[in-house]
Amino acid sequence: MEEMESSFGPYNIAQGYDGIIYIDEAHATGIVGENGEGLAQHADLHREVFCRIHTFGKACGCHGAAVVGSSELRDYLINFARSFVYTTALPEHSVAVISASYHTFPFLNHERSKLKVLIEHFQEAKLRFEKLVSLTPIQVVIIPGNDAVKRVAGKLQQEGLDVRPILYPTVPAGKERLRIVLHAFNTTTELEKLIELLS
Repeated sequence: MEEMESSFGPYNIAQGYDGIIYIDEAHATGIVGENGEGLAQHADLHREVFCRIHTFGKACGCHGAAVVGSSELRDYLINFARSFVYTTALPEHSVAVISASYHTFPFLNHERSKLKVLIEHFQEAKLRFEKLVSLTPIQVVIIPGNDAVKRVAGKLQQEGLDVRPILYPTVPAGKERLRIVLHAFNTTTELEKLIELLS
């Protein structure tokens, strides 16, 4: 645990300033950890952080989200979070999908291993554009300018690669980007094709 804590910068900063941490596990749910439990549990910090948010629209293949925290936080959100107060419960079929996903995650070690290899391979690739560091399936390539990033995304799509541009003002001007989502079912050939087109 000490090794994980020392490598988790935000935890150390919060400790030094009497702050709190909430972790958005959107890209970690089902992916990070031996059983896809997410970053906080994998780092054994889930009891230390203020709250975690697990979204169900990615690895779970559904919609909605859950806030995981103390009973005090739960009571506060139930009574004061307008987005919760003025909403309705998820339909039963959505809850069933989410439950099935969590029961499946522990058996996806092969898929997580393959995904890790694909991520590492893409991170090691030399591209002609700036690439952000990411150990998750979400990979980002910066291509400044709305027109420029749309052109590159269009070319990738013409080649059969479903890569989408993220445009200003969604991101700061000059930081327009490609959002690349790697999947365990992607082949090495597909990844090599993507790298070649971006090199």
